[in-house]
Amino acid sequence: MPAPQGTSNSPAAVLVVGPSRVSDNVLAQALFKALLADAPGIAIDVIAPARILPLLTRMPEVRRGIAAPQAGGVAGAIEHWQLGRSLRGAYQRAIVLGEGWRAALVPFAAGIPRRSGWNGQVRSLLLNDTRTLDTACHPTTLQRFAALAGSRGAEPPALQMPRFEVRVADVQATMQTLGVQKSARRRVLALCPGAEFGSARQWPTLHFAELGRQFAREGWDIWLFGSAEDLAVSEGVAATCKVVTNLVGRTTLEQAVDLLSLADAVVANDSGLMHLAAALGRPLVALYGPSDPVIAPPFSQPSRLVRLGLLCSPCDRRECPLGTTACLVDMPVEQVAEALRAVTA
Repeated sequence: MPAPQGTSNSPAAVLVVGPSRVSDNVLAQALFKALLADAPGIAIDVIAPARILPLLTRMPEVRRGIAAPQAGGVAGAIEHWQLGRSLRGAYQRAIVLGEGWRAALVPFAAGIPRRSGWNGQVRSLLLNDTRTLDTACHPTTLQRFAALAGSRGAEPPALQMPRFEVRVADVQATMQTLGVQKSARRRVLALCPGAEFGSARQWPTLHFAELGRQFAREGWDIWLFGSAEDLAVSEGVAATCKVVTNLVGRTTLEQAVDLLSLADAVVANDSGLMHLAAALGRPLVALYGPSDPVIAPPFSQPSRLVRLGLLCSPCDRRECPLGTTACLVDMPVEQVAEALRAVTA
């Protein structure tokens, strides 16, 4: 596997092995900002899944994105090793955010002198600057990522929130490509009914539809966002709340950034799109059921976090162990509507 063209041999270059989820890649920008605050002018390259790479172009801190190997098993390990060998001599430091031992294999194979990351079984053998996580000191993912910028035992850096760049020309091109128009007289409410971890983290389709109907009657345009995996959910919302522009499955992540930047408010489950909306500074209502809002809350203002706080949550399960998903099913539309009115007042 060839090295990325133009990779610098500068000792100031840092390689970050990024996480696999959209949400965590958004939060990783806090690390990039912390690195630059400590060493202005440092070059930061990021290894990430191919589908994530367009997001990195919206982070001015990142010089270059490198596609992560996708294969699993032995073939995946070989590809990680080959990628690492192709990067030998290019970096003086690596920071591993990705989970699992393969994420640490690339900087090890590259012979990068300083390889930082949190302790984690096998991967700790491949790193030489490991940290033991103190969840009381670093309760959020954002803090955990940013803390790796400094030396072991150093004071945590001042947190800088993720903020994406939006270029007018890109937004206009995306609108033209997808045939989307924004009325100068009507506000746009973006609804994101899907979630990366499936139905257990999704507020019910009928609830999203009722919320959309309410705000459509109040003069809002309703846009639906999500990936191809969210098509069934979005079609259920669109069928019940007929006055919608359904963009689910039609946008790349980069196009979703462009169009979300036009939204006057966003309602989303705990998902990658929720964190994208926060990084764009959109007025936001984030819905939490089985996931823990302490670990990855929306870091933007104005925002509201809505959860019922049942005794069984957060359980962080992909499927409700009780078979009810009451933490989201019982979340009333009016509670979410009140939060939405609060962030758009």
